[in-house]
Amino acid sequence: MEPTVLVDRRDGWSVLTLNRPDRLNAFTEEMHRALAEALAGVEADAGCRAVLLTGAGRGFCAGQDLNDRATSGEAPDLGATLDGLYNPLIRRLRALPKPLVCAVNGVAAGAGANIALACDIVLAARSAKFIQSFAKIGLVPDSGGTYALPRLVGAARARGLALLAEPLPAEKAEEWGLIWKAVDDATLRPEAEALAAHLATQPTQGLALIKQALDASAGNSLDAQLDLERDLQRRAGRTPDYAEGVRAFIEKRPAKFTGQAE
Repeated sequence: MEPTVLVDRRDGWSVLTLNRPDRLNAFTEEMHRALAEALAGVEADAGCRAVLLTGAGRGFCAGQDLNDRATSGEAPDLGATLDGLYNPLIRRLRALPKPLVCAVNGVAAGAGANIALACDIVLAARSAKFIQSFAKIGLVPDSGGTYALPRLVGAARARGLALLAEPLPAEKAEEWGLIWKAVDDATLRPEAEALAAHLATQPTQGLALIKQALDASAGNSLDAQLDLERDLQRRAGRTPDYAEGVRAFIEKRPAKFTGQAE
């Protein structure tokens, strides 16, 4: 049987591919376990300095595979599913101490859309669509959807997307600020790979600290954020990559970052 998540290790970075193309890469418990294992692997791998997440086949991820739900007459405890599977995944994606690129190669629906939005930089094929499909089956956007949407597109658009569950084309998603960029279908994968390869050559520790600062800003006052910037900058200034960046600037040459903490 094919693995539900493919791991392709490259020079300094890795590609993680959701691999249930016959089901539009909808999540099962098995795929959750496989993705958690893959993420733990790239996080622990000091030689991996960037990650690209994408989907096999014609879609990125259709969210939860409803066929994987319990079929007994009792109502399922969906809160337990979130506690045990989706919430740990979103927390892990957001806390990954290296840049995470997402290439949305088709539909990203339900939890699939919000998993994409949990990544650092999202590229999407022009044919791709983002759908907050929860309302169609009487559910609430989860996997961080109600957190990310208002912050990315504003309250009015977030409510429209969540309540109407209408597909949002990739170009409109870019225009609204939901994603970084919409690109031609044929160039999605090469552009995403080039971006991940570039990020793998950058000051990894500094990028991780940038992620921390941006994630904290939504809940901080200006004073608290200024204090956090001070503390993170102190740490960044002690990394070998900062010293190399300054040397390269003075010597008028490209910097050769290692990504090492010390």
